[in-house]
Amino acid sequence: MTYCLGILTQWGLVMAADSRTNAGVDYISTYRKLFNFSVPGERVILVCTSGNLAITQAVVTQLRQDIHQQHSENLHTLDSLYEITTYIGKKIRQLQEENRPWLEKDHIDFQCNLLLGGQIQENEPELFLVYPQGNCIHATPETPFLQIGETKYGKPILDRTLTYHTSLEASAKCALLSIDSTMKSNISVGPPIHLVRYERDSFQLNHWLELRLGDPYLLQMRRSWEQSLKQAFAQMPDPQWQGGSSEVLGRN
Repeated sequence: MTYCLGILTQWGLVMAADSRTNAGVDYISTYRKLFNFSVPGERVILVCTSGNLAITQAVVTQLRQDIHQQHSENLHTLDSLYEITTYIGKKIRQLQEENRPWLEKDHIDFQCNLLLGGQIQENEPELFLVYPQGNCIHATPETPFLQIGETKYGKPILDRTLTYHTSLEASAKCALLSIDSTMKSNISVGPPIHLVRYERDSFQLNHWLELRLGDPYLLQMRRSWEQSLKQAFAQMPDPQWQGGSSEVLGRN
């Protein structure tokens, strides 16, 4: 399992991913889940992956091969991010169909999801979620973030904090807190964490982070957040109890 998210704002884009793919009592593996296919000055293309590792690695490998072999259709030739989602969707469907008989035989889940974010010259920054079936949805000003993987633990802070007008710096902090909250509740999500911040119309990546286990900033952020939550909890008013009668609860 993993956790990846993308945040789209009027100022640009933030994308983040953990690196854990399997966890158990005596086995933990880590693989990069955030990939950069950008061409500085022309286009920024970022891809996050979750799901069956063999399928997602094969997709990323084929994306790289198509660029290297200069296929007419690749991440560097298509004119829009939507066209790229269609192209990636075809790759996903093709690989799933090729492996389906053998994976289904052994009851292996072979589905995967991808996040695609970035900007191509003469286009606005965009963020898409590509489903296992190859179709997609995109982030909007009303719904400025998308998640894949173990999404439920990190979603509340995004719902309460983010808007399309949130600054990129605040969005980056929110992304890290969302991942940290997920790590706190689920062992299948863990570092290294990769984080990218992209400023719209810059067409290059100037801000990125790799936070490994025990990173001082990650520890400081967790301590500060937990202390703030405890202080906020302590300041919450107590419930106004309705005593003296049990009728409100009903009777059997």
